[in-house]
Amino acid sequence: MLKTLQRIVQEVNSARTLDETLSIIVRRVRRAMKTDVCSVYLFSEERQRFILMDSMGLKKESIKQVSLDAGQGLVGYVAMREEPVNLDDATQHPNYVYLVETGEERFHSFLGVPIIHQRRVLGVIVVQQQEKRRFDEGEEAFLVTVSAQLAGLLAHSLATGSSVGSGYSTLHGSCFKGVSGTSGIAMGRAVVILPVANLDTVPDRVPDDPEAEILQFREALTSVRDDIHEVNRRLAQRLSEEERALFEAYQRMLDDSALGQEVINKIREGNWAQGALCQVVTRHARFFELSQDDYLKERATDIRDLGRRVLAYLQKVEQQDIEYPQKAILVSEEVTPAMLGEIPKNRLAGLVSVQGSSNSHVAILARAMGIPAVMGTVDLPLGLLNGQSLIVDGYQGVVFNNPSDELLIQYSQLMQAEQDLQKGLEDIAGLPCETLDGYSMPLLVNTGLAQDIAHSLNHGAQGVGLFRTEVPFMVSERFPSESEQQAVYREQLQAFYPQPVIMRTLDIGGDKALPYFPIDEANPFLGWRGVRVTLDHPEVFLVQVRAMLRASEGLDNLQIMLPMVSNIPEVTESIALIERAYHELCTEGLQLKRPEIGVMIEVPGAIYQVAQIARYVDFLSVGSNDLTQYLLAVDRNNPRVADLYSSFHPAVLNALNTIAQACSGQNCRLSLCGELAGDPRGAILLMAMGYQSLSMNAVNLPRVKSAIRQLKLSDAQQLLQRVLQLETSDQVLEQLSDMMDQLGLSGLLQPALALARKQIRR
Repeated sequence: MLKTLQRIVQEVNSARTLDETLSIIVRRVRRAMKTDVCSVYLFSEERQRFILMDSMGLKKESIKQVSLDAGQGLVGYVAMREEPVNLDDATQHPNYVYLVETGEERFHSFLGVPIIHQRRVLGVIVVQQQEKRRFDEGEEAFLVTVSAQLAGLLAHSLATGSSVGSGYSTLHGSCFKGVSGTSGIAMGRAVVILPVANLDTVPDRVPDDPEAEILQFREALTSVRDDIHEVNRRLAQRLSEEERALFEAYQRMLDDSALGQEVINKIREGNWAQGALCQVVTRHARFFELSQDDYLKERATDIRDLGRRVLAYLQKVEQQDIEYPQKAILVSEEVTPAMLGEIPKNRLAGLVSVQGSSNSHVAILARAMGIPAVMGTVDLPLGLLNGQSLIVDGYQGVVFNNPSDELLIQYSQLMQAEQDLQKGLEDIAGLPCETLDGYSMPLLVNTGLAQDIAHSLNHGAQGVGLFRTEVPFMVSERFPSESEQQAVYREQLQAFYPQPVIMRTLDIGGDKALPYFPIDEANPFLGWRGVRVTLDHPEVFLVQVRAMLRASEGLDNLQIMLPMVSNIPEVTESIALIERAYHELCTEGLQLKRPEIGVMIEVPGAIYQVAQIARYVDFLSVGSNDLTQYLLAVDRNNPRVADLYSSFHPAVLNALNTIAQACSGQNCRLSLCGELAGDPRGAILLMAMGYQSLSMNAVNLPRVKSAIRQLKLSDAQQLLQRVLQLETSDQVLEQLSDMMDQLGLSGLLQPALALARKQIRR
């Protein structure tokens, strides 16, 4: 049966429509179980009925015509019980309902199994037989297994179709869930852009004339450089120089000293230009994709985008001739920065990408341009969307297709309210972040790329709470030299001078592989990573620390932070190496100030050693995102369990409060960097706990500052005491919402929150 099940799943995976999916299911299951009938009933949320969507054995004319109320008949009974129902004579069961249109009066044996996906009953799969008998345990177990295997695939088909009972020919009123790329709301017409070339379908081939292949490749590179230069020129009025630096980074990737030379080397080794390009691009992209750091993982998108553009010229693929409406919503499998520059100025209203996250380059640029974006909409049916009306809710990370007039009116009102709010937030950018009773709470930003700088400073950031130093390591073919690292670090330190810049030392490991330093582990989350790697390789650690220190000369705003610390010896050994580098450079004649040293608290075990760790360092910074994942044992990037991830989980809040209490009285600053800091509700609680600074994405800074400036520290402390007694995340969020309402701060929360949740539940 296992081979049979695998064949069914493989066939269903290749189905292009919901009707094709259902047809495969009923035919293959009927044949495998040797029954007279196999039928699939799907539940229509709109009609609140189970509809016979396909069948082998019942009358064909009954398909999509016959339906049952939610609790009606044996199908409704199976769904209500959420478990199999196995009957030797279905007609004798009190829930039996005879449907004359189906012709099922001939069939007595009945086995029905619910199709359940993420706790929701999608439908019921039924097999029937003429003879009176009870299906045996093996048959029942097989159908249960089929249902469990197919539930996710069927859920995907439903999401990319339309509401049950509408014929599935068009989409109407559908809601697709992703993640927020850029906050904001956009309404307009979808413009779907498909990739011009496919890197995954190019074979390797020995070239007849390697030098001719190299010449063709160089010409393709020149064409792509020209295209990127034109995109950069078009965006010149919409982005700052720092933000446009991304396109310079694109150009550098194409240089002979980077990807370009690698491809040429592969051609000379015996592969044609297209194959060599795909080989090099795929290798670099894969190393980025292996990273568990969302920010670094998204660099793979940039590499692949460049590769596709070069490949298109090698294949001489004609560019799409696209006509853009006045309010265009750019939609693609993988929206890239270069696509943004191809849309005429003032016509781009929003963007939607099937792949990607809030850390992708395109999301970063969209934030700089003020373009609402939703990323990671994995169920989005690209082939059906072009030209259709869309609402992009960048607050909740949802997209509505063909919305109703009522929904359009509601979102129009929300857009106006958001515009009014933004005008008010702009006025406080230069004001201090302090409460009504004078308590100061510095707000810092998390950065990693040059284009983050201007965006951060424009929002009034008071420094950098986390600078990810992995980027120069990830884009190189070798460990970057001391001088190469120094140039990158100096740029950040100068941009924020005299404000502090906290640089996290190299955080690589099994989950963040380098092309030239691969690590293969069964469980990289709990493996050789962070400070564990750098202490095992002091030659790498010392070069990085020396580069940081050299970059800080004359600025003295550098602070160094150690990641993934789980014990005291890791702290003392790291400090000893930093001290060694510092004294060596001073001996060499550099005028340096000893940097403050801190530790990231992201391993649960470190919670119980906070007081001891604090004696050795100048500051502690809680990495709330990783700490939450470790505490709750939830990978928030896994859609099956992502709903269990909550920064407002009582266990998380109590752990954060425990850290603050343990640090209190120590001569050691305490800060937090993560999503919780960027939520006004979370920021208020953290301030009440005693955290002395917060670090977040720049886009969240104005809302957090506005909230803090409109309440007293004593109000926040009273709220904290009530919240710490609660038992669930929902109770915490309800308490916080009530508080925000009472203080008149509810407008600072995501304005589409309640509306979007209501529509999603529908």
